[in-house]
Amino acid sequence: MQRPDVTQASALAGRRVLITRSADRARPLASLLHTLGAEPLVLPLIDFERAEDQASLDAALDQLSAGYFDWMVISSITTVRVLLEKAAERGTLPVDLVPSRTRVATIGPSSRRILEAIGLTVSLAPTDMQSAEGLLALWEPAPARVLLPQADIAGPGLRDGLAAKGAAVASVTAYHTVDYPARTGLRLEAELPAVVVHSGNSAFASSASGTVGSRSGQPQEMTPSEARAAIDAGMLDAVVAASPSAARRIAQTLLPLGRCRFIAIGRPTAEEATHLGITVGATAKEPTPDGIAAALETVFANEGNPR
Repeated sequence: MQRPDVTQASALAGRRVLITRSADRARPLASLLHTLGAEPLVLPLIDFERAEDQASLDAALDQLSAGYFDWMVISSITTVRVLLEKAAERGTLPVDLVPSRTRVATIGPSSRRILEAIGLTVSLAPTDMQSAEGLLALWEPAPARVLLPQADIAGPGLRDGLAAKGAAVASVTAYHTVDYPARTGLRLEAELPAVVVHSGNSAFASSASGTVGSRSGQPQEMTPSEARAAIDAGMLDAVVAASPSAARRIAQTLLPLGRCRFIAIGRPTAEEATHLGITVGATAKEPTPDGIAAALETVFANEGNPR
């Protein structure tokens, strides 16, 4: 599969971009950055473990399978990993956990593609404001029973917003967000299916475990001390944070950022960074490789050549 046809020099050419995800989750973005001439690096800061209270999660999934809920809202791709693991435990498929009468909502095209790749039909997903706020703006204020599986550290905004729309919300912890690495035996290991990600004039298939057709190889993985030294030496141009929890870990381990720009994926991440005193260079409008690359381009487009 061919790489994007980059007819003009990219503003990212020669830039060193640190992605604060594990290598498996960072690879789709790393592959795109590589095609644009940047040098992607990865620094795993957070990881995900199975929920401690499996009984409550199993009970909620039993109710889901029995047709009790009118809607299931998936607010993160990590929740899809949980559905894959729980389905495997039960010897079935994720689609078998969700009755045909239960509709599925999510927060944007990326998660929609992943959900559809595992066989679920998505009835509602914002395309402009790809966030909890965007979903709430589309939600019809009709009474409904809603299952909301989320991270243990998820804020109350989505739950409260759904309730304000007239929904009876059953919120359950689906997984725990922890410092990297997760404990052996507790880490969510389920691999997401490959989906088509459009990039410029081409498309490539990506998944959590890699990028089909990528020639960029494994991105270099750094330790926090290595990243800290590179920032101090002015050798990192940007750091990408995908969540408020990643922003908090960056504040704990990497400040001050100096000339290294902070790129947020989504408004909640940008707001948390600002709260922590981090200057946000740009916010990706879409939580996709293309959206992140576009945010990076806006930061560097008017600057001269790097080092």
